[in-house]
Amino acid sequence: MRKSFFLFLFCVNCLATSFAQENDSIPTMTKVSFETNYGKFIVELYPETVKHRANFIKLVNSGYYDGLLFHRVIANFMIQAGDPKSKNTSAGSVLGSGDVSYTIPAEFIYPQYYHKRGALAAARQGDDTNPKKASSGAQFYIVQGHVYTVNDLRALERKAQRILVRDAYQKKLAENKSLAYKLKSEKDPAKYDVLQDSIMREIRNELDDNPKYKFSKQQIIDYTTIGGTPHLDGEYTVFGEVIEGLDVIDKISKVKVGKYDRPIEDVKILSAKCL
Repeated sequence: MRKSFFLFLFCVNCLATSFAQENDSIPTMTKVSFETNYGKFIVELYPETVKHRANFIKLVNSGYYDGLLFHRVIANFMIQAGDPKSKNTSAGSVLGSGDVSYTIPAEFIYPQYYHKRGALAAARQGDDTNPKKASSGAQFYIVQGHVYTVNDLRALERKAQRILVRDAYQKKLAENKSLAYKLKSEKDPAKYDVLQDSIMREIRNELDDNPKYKFSKQQIIDYTTIGGTPHLDGEYTVFGEVIEGLDVIDKISKVKVGKYDRPIEDVKILSAKCL
């Protein structure tokens, strides 16, 4: 299997988890302009995602993204770039495994920032090799997504709830392993049921304060009007958004692609610069 920084199939060799500290002189809000062979778009970086913002600016100012391709494009989902191997590559070559030599600690500012249409987010390796969800040092994606109904979002909430309850229950049961074993050995189902009920009540109380449990009013407005990819919320760091040129993102998302979702005709970042 090829190695690639996919949103779901991140099979890249482990990277060293290190990161140079951000420059204090960097403004709290920074805009970056991308010129592509499909037009120009501008992103604005969020002030709260300090490490991602500083790293992105560093790469832009160094010319890192100039000449790179959007190497993975999926209509109604996202467009992805940042693989250094995509510069001056041959037609049809497999891309997605290249990166810089470090990762960036996750900076989830959720539910304030989420995967609405135009969101700028960091790709990363999968949870199996990257349980802390650290971001790729260079690869990013821009959400195109699609519009959801309220019922769609409620279904996603119920799915998230089931996963949260399952994981929390297993964790708390492990924390009470000795007691659970004792109650089971006593062969008194009623006592074991009391323990289970107690754990579930505790979990339900915690879920009421968990933002992953329920979409905010603004999320519902955005996902049912402009659209996005809500199932990625809280899993990947969103560190900015497109503020100009969303039509360019739409055009890129509709190009014909070949194997591994690489555009058949190159979609190139001609230049990127801070404004």
